[in-house]
Amino acid sequence: MINYLIRRICYAIPILLAVNLFTFALFFMVNSPDEMARMQLGDKYVDAEAITAWKAARGYDRPLLWNSELQGVEQLKETLFFQHSLKLFLFEFGDSEDGRNIAEDLSSRMWPSFALALPTLVIGTFVNIVVALSMVMLRGTFYAYSMQLVCVGLLSISSVFLIIGGQYWISKVWLWVPISGYEPGGEAWRFLLLPILIGVVSGIGFGSRLYRTIFLEEANKDYMRTASAKGCSQWQVFHRHLLPNGLLPIITNVVAVIPQLFLGSLLMESFFSIPGLGSYTIDAIQGQDFAALRAVVFLGAVLYIIGLLCTDVAYSLADPRVRL
Repeated sequence: MINYLIRRICYAIPILLAVNLFTFALFFMVNSPDEMARMQLGDKYVDAEAITAWKAARGYDRPLLWNSELQGVEQLKETLFFQHSLKLFLFEFGDSEDGRNIAEDLSSRMWPSFALALPTLVIGTFVNIVVALSMVMLRGTFYAYSMQLVCVGLLSISSVFLIIGGQYWISKVWLWVPISGYEPGGEAWRFLLLPILIGVVSGIGFGSRLYRTIFLEEANKDYMRTASAKGCSQWQVFHRHLLPNGLLPIITNVVAVIPQLFLGSLLMESFFSIPGLGSYTIDAIQGQDFAALRAVVFLGAVLYIIGLLCTDVAYSLADPRVRL
């Protein structure tokens, strides 16, 4: 198991390096520091001196990859690649364009995103599995056909419609929960209840149909008929045989959502004014905060790689043959 995990980590390092290089090229070669300065200062009244001063204030006046004016290690260290790209591997994100410490912003905004995404993931996965199993166990009945229609209907409805409808009826008309905002501590649940509910409901259509397909494929295999022929009840057959053998695709779908636990949902956080990393990303895009965007992109890549590693480990635990 340890050798398997080491191999997967070794595969992940080049991927993270490639993402870092691509991000660097996107921010400093395709979109040069001069272009960043013009976007921040405005195209009409900006001159060369203002651009030079803006770049110097933010450390963007260094060479890209190699500083030939210096000697020794400083030739590599005093470059844009080292200062704004390699330092990300040490989680040194620096300051945003308006002078805020990015690491402090990320650490403070991570928890609201986590508090929103974790219950949505856990409750949504449980609901999807239960609905999918019930449709398979009762296939051919009125209930199964009705639930399929409900799932197709939920797939056809935009999340924006559910958000606006939930805010209007549940928050504005019935006054059950606040319409938006966030308070840390014990009162946070009042602000998170509605977005969690909408997140679970909006995911039922896709998740339940996906899991139903997985369970139906397993239900038609020989080992299921053998278990039934040996006298196992339908509940035992589904609980002890079908569900464990259908875990691998479910693990893929669930673990891939791990980055969202920290990066948050752009849509939910924006509509409900939750100060998480999703809204932080939107603010950085609208404010053209390139330093914050680089940090969020790199953090997202790290979390996705961690999610893939967790997927591989979960695979090997669910099915030891995967290690081979």
